[in-house]
Amino acid sequence: MEKGNCSTASDFILQGFSDLPELSVFLSLVLLLIYGVTVMGNLDMSTVIQVSSQLHTPMYFFLSHLSIVDFCYSTIIVPKMLANILVKEKAISFWGCMVQFYLFCTCVVTEVTLLAVMAYDHFVAICYPLLYMVIMSQKLCLGLVSVCYLYSAVCSLIHMCLALEIPAYISNVVNHFSELPSLFSLACSDVSVKELVVYIVTTFNEIITIMIILTSSLFILITILRMHSAEGRHKAFSIFASHFMAINVFHGTILFFYCRPSSDYSLESDKVATVFYTVVIPMLNPLIYSLRNKDVKAALRKMAGFKISS
Repeated sequence: MEKGNCSTASDFILQGFSDLPELSVFLSLVLLLIYGVTVMGNLDMSTVIQVSSQLHTPMYFFLSHLSIVDFCYSTIIVPKMLANILVKEKAISFWGCMVQFYLFCTCVVTEVTLLAVMAYDHFVAICYPLLYMVIMSQKLCLGLVSVCYLYSAVCSLIHMCLALEIPAYISNVVNHFSELPSLFSLACSDVSVKELVVYIVTTFNEIITIMIILTSSLFILITILRMHSAEGRHKAFSIFASHFMAINVFHGTILFFYCRPSSDYSLESDKVATVFYTVVIPMLNPLIYSLRNKDVKAALRKMAGFKISS
């Protein structure tokens, strides 16, 4: 059923934290600090993997791409979010909103699929260590990463087409950035079919990737428990624990935000979830993988020592 006061949108107003003007300076400093750590952490992680020969393995190849994706999707959102806190003009053009949504969705879906690929990589590394470099060949690694990027681009295009089909809006004020739940909530026409499509696509992505992750994790745990060497168990579990921690944080937020009925949406809870998976998660991933990984820490120390000596 059509709603009253509907109009097409030439631009959108990104509301952000405009309801908390007294905290604008504090929030901008916090966002700037987190974004700085995110940029430095992910770029450092990607750089150290590229320059350190001991990290030229499939496991770190996928991790370098994860760092690049985290850097990209944080950069797509946070600078604009930061600008909206500091300036009065909070508008973004309609096509700017669509491009922002498409790029962000592409990065998120890429991360979802990359985490599943990394789970499979860890399964091969721990369960079949002698065949690891044979199974995870350079050709296979490049193919898996290419599939992640291509699938995410197609999936995001479907989502953007659904957004472009919304003819009119009751308001042009959205939350932090352009995202489908916010746009659907402002639509004048019935969007239940579009919401169902988004729900099905998102749930399909989550089910497939989580099944891969859980199956790989089960075999990894069985293999770890069968190991006779305490040192081997500790090293294998350390690698597995870091990845599993990153998966729980990311997938937990995605499931909360997208895989639920639209009637359960709450502006305040969604605002917290949005900030968490757009700002905090890209910062946490390089910390999780570097702090719990001896090889990465050794490579970082070696690179830092080289910079100081030079």
